[in-house]
Amino acid sequence: MENKDTYDRQWEELHALIDNDEMESFREKYLTMHPYDQALFFQEQQENIRQRIYTYLSPNETADFMEHIELEDIKPFITEMDPRFAAMVIGEMATDDAVDILNELEKEIVISLLTMMEKKDADEIKELLHYEEKTAGSIMTTEFVAVYQTKTVKDTMQFLKAEAPDAETIYYLYVIDEDKHLVGVVSLRDLIVAEGDVRIADLMNKNVFAVSVGKDQEDVSQVMRDYDFLALPVVDFQHHLLGIITFDDILDVMDEEASDDYSKLAGVTDTDRPQDGAFAAAKKRLPWLIILSFLGMLTASLINQFENTLSEVAVLAIFIPLIAGMSGNTGTQSLAVAVRGLATGSFSQQGKLKLILREATTGLITGIVCGAVITGVVYLWQTDIFLGLLVGLSIMITLIVATLAGTLVPVFMHKFNIDPAVASGPFITTINDIISILIYFGLATTFMQFLK
Repeated sequence: MENKDTYDRQWEELHALIDNDEMESFREKYLTMHPYDQALFFQEQQENIRQRIYTYLSPNETADFMEHIELEDIKPFITEMDPRFAAMVIGEMATDDAVDILNELEKEIVISLLTMMEKKDADEIKELLHYEEKTAGSIMTTEFVAVYQTKTVKDTMQFLKAEAPDAETIYYLYVIDEDKHLVGVVSLRDLIVAEGDVRIADLMNKNVFAVSVGKDQEDVSQVMRDYDFLALPVVDFQHHLLGIITFDDILDVMDEEASDDYSKLAGVTDTDRPQDGAFAAAKKRLPWLIILSFLGMLTASLINQFENTLSEVAVLAIFIPLIAGMSGNTGTQSLAVAVRGLATGSFSQQGKLKLILREATTGLITGIVCGAVITGVVYLWQTDIFLGLLVGLSIMITLIVATLAGTLVPVFMHKFNIDPAVASGPFITTINDIISILIYFGLATTFMQFLK
């Protein structure tokens, strides 16, 4: 949409056409809109209006905009449709998109829809439904163009014209042998400029990159990002070509993985969605909060252990929030760098040891600078050089330890194949609170005789 006024005016016109039951005029206007804008309009309507829209549009036209609706929002729309119409809509979608939608539905509904689809569509979908979620097999599409290496360019161009309408992309054509093993790739540009009698075997690039059907989708996204592929073939363990993964699907994976990691860093599950009710959201957040509350009680217990130190030098209590807060902030910063690097694979080349050494040096530098600044501020405020040195030294050691903790925890979790994002910000912050209290009061108790 060009601007909000145009957007609102189009919506008003569409509503008027529906109210007057002017089906042809509605179709003419609605189908000139981009499918994304069609989806926006559709989602904002009441069910009675949506039911009217279903009667105005064909399954293919409905499928075009349904593919632009978020997966977590699509279930009510599919289940409110006439089952046969829903089956035809899903059958018209790209196979990988259809599988994603069916994975959101109950098993009984999926079985019912599959039985009402055309056999060819149902068989393709069933094949992908068998693959484990979040693997290359689960996000690939079987709607691609593959050609035999024995064909000529002329034959291939004729074949491409026939297959192109149903293919998700035609920029790359994957070359197979008689046993359907992936042996090469040829670009559409190479086909266009080549002579008609040239054999595909002589034209193709034999150095074709493929991923295993069981490869994790996050690893697949990393490969496509690093090599700038528009599409990536998927093969089985015998190197038979099974499907392709296109860049638009990888964008969805990147968004999903980024949202998942961000949620975990905040101590929230990836299923905590804005549209969930208050009770549902609270149910998902409570486990983490209860765990963190017990860790917080451990922090309080540690402070209680140093009751004598506090009673003798009560001013020490003033600086507890400062030290704990700086520790938590530093640990979270280090955690974010480590989790991001591990998730994108950028640390696999330079080595995790280099990352740890860098963060240790960073912690040392920030600790010395912050410690020196805090020492001066506390001295000017409290006119006690020993108190200033105690707080400054505590800050310095705490920042070094917190920075290392924020790096080492996700690195070790990654080593044992545990998602490093689980080392969430609240968790690292609470752990660093405990460490900072131990350092602060440990030093205060040791050098008690120098304090007023």
